[in-house]
Amino acid sequence: MFEEILKYLGIYLLACLKSIFPPLLGPAAGMSNFEIIAITVAGLMTSVLIFNFLGEKIRTDIIPFFIKKPKKFSPKTRRMVRIWRKYGVVGVCFLTPLILSPPGGALLVAAVGAPRKQVFLYMLLFGLMWATIWTYSVDWLIESGLVRR
Repeated sequence: MFEEILKYLGIYLLACLKSIFPPLLGPAAGMSNFEIIAITVAGLMTSVLIFNFLGEKIRTDIIPFFIKKPKKFSPKTRRMVRIWRKYGVVGVCFLTPLILSPPGGALLVAAVGAPRKQVFLYMLLFGLMWATIWTYSVDWLIESGLVRR
């Protein structure tokens, strides 16, 4: 029982960092597709909740503690600004599970002051979409024999 809890907790915590981990690791752990999708979305939404509510505090208090002299415009920040200007809230929420990490996407939308309800809705919808696509893609690869379980 304790091992099962640790298994689910570990994959959930990885989902908080990057949404692709549960679809890749879930089949090896013996999880069903529904469990994998649920854990993926739960991890994504946990990151979004934490970083959306604490995003400004993290940016002003915690990051300067670790980075003494932050660069104003690094290549990474320029890319984030370009993504935001080009695609807006919907585009960032769409790209967060795919390209950005859940903390990165949540910090980006929190930094620009996007409406929280809109962010939560789009992150949930796109998180479900990507989790389903990835889970069934990995399942198809396993079933077709291209990848071993």
